[in-house]
Amino acid sequence: MKILHLISSVNPSAGGTTEGIRQLGQVHLNQGHIVEVACLDAPDAPWLETFPLKTYALGPGISGYKYSKYFSPWLHQNAANYDVLIANGIWQYSSFGIWLALHSLRKQGSYTPPYFVFTHGMLDPWFKRTYPLKHLKKWLYWPWAEYRVLRDAQAVLFTCEEERILARQSFWLYKCNEIVVNYGTAAPLGDPVRQRQIFLDHFPELRDKRLFLFLSRIHEKKGCDLLIEAFAKVIGSNNALRLVMAGPNQTGWQPQLQEQAEKLGIAEQITWTGMLSGDLKWGAFQAAEVMVLPSHQENFGIVVAEAMACGVPVLISNKVNIWREVAEDGAGIVANDDLNGTTQLLQKWLAMPQAEKQIMQQKAKECFIKRFEIHKTAKSLLDIIYLYKH
Repeated sequence: MKILHLISSVNPSAGGTTEGIRQLGQVHLNQGHIVEVACLDAPDAPWLETFPLKTYALGPGISGYKYSKYFSPWLHQNAANYDVLIANGIWQYSSFGIWLALHSLRKQGSYTPPYFVFTHGMLDPWFKRTYPLKHLKKWLYWPWAEYRVLRDAQAVLFTCEEERILARQSFWLYKCNEIVVNYGTAAPLGDPVRQRQIFLDHFPELRDKRLFLFLSRIHEKKGCDLLIEAFAKVIGSNNALRLVMAGPNQTGWQPQLQEQAEKLGIAEQITWTGMLSGDLKWGAFQAAEVMVLPSHQENFGIVVAEAMACGVPVLISNKVNIWREVAEDGAGIVANDDLNGTTQLLQKWLAMPQAEKQIMQQKAKECFIKRFEIHKTAKSLLDIIYLYKH
């Protein structure tokens, strides 16, 4: 089978969607399929050099919408070369451009391959509540753009039941064929002892400390401010505790958060690492005793699955859409996405006997293997494609 993934950017700093395509694509390649990517990056974007899948860079996309005049014409000319198209995300031209190209081909009576859409949490009503003016703007082009993209897709793919339910709450004009598929990530490769050592060599001030790890984009929806304030509440005189804030400063929020930590008197107990990748990222997981993600909105949370793959329990809010699975399997602790809930996450972990922590570490790894390992994701996606293709 020849598969084409479509996405606005393959820049790894854009979040977990790019990583998901990379890992899914690698598994499907190993199974004998052909996997390619079309994106709206500029052809000379530096991250294209290290992206492992054959990629057609059809940008640069203009504005936040990433419009490119090259995208739809390229699809119009090349769509028939593929067995299936998979749009990753909405609200950017990489999704509406698919609809335009295929709609034009159908009007001409030409063959069009089926296409599927991963919304990746972009219909979560949190955005509607948090950014009402942006939501009003989206309504202006929802009926003639994204509504049609979803309506005409072979299926719209949701990574968990929670995402599917929430997606119905953003727009009353909503019609699509909803399918929930497995989603996940690959188990870590390499020597965990060596990776841990690499991380601690890079950040020697963390050696022999108890590390609470936040690993995600520095973004307001991630609840970073809640985590810093909650950490200040629980740290007391325990000089062994350290909070590791790992991730790209995507919106420029980090200086404000660092000022918050200064005012709370815990700046010396927080390490800001920037974006981590490769052995440094896996080493951060291996060195941490727990991962914390108090997000206000999290469609899936690839980093949550990655932490569990390393046997690291997860402390997450009930706005991380896989929280039910985590709680059911005893792989972590779940609370509300507010200051009280985030504080409870840290307090419960600190109060837990060591024997119970060890049990939770084992359950975290079991939860990953049972639910989120990448080969299950790859099979689930192919099963859906074959079901609707034939």
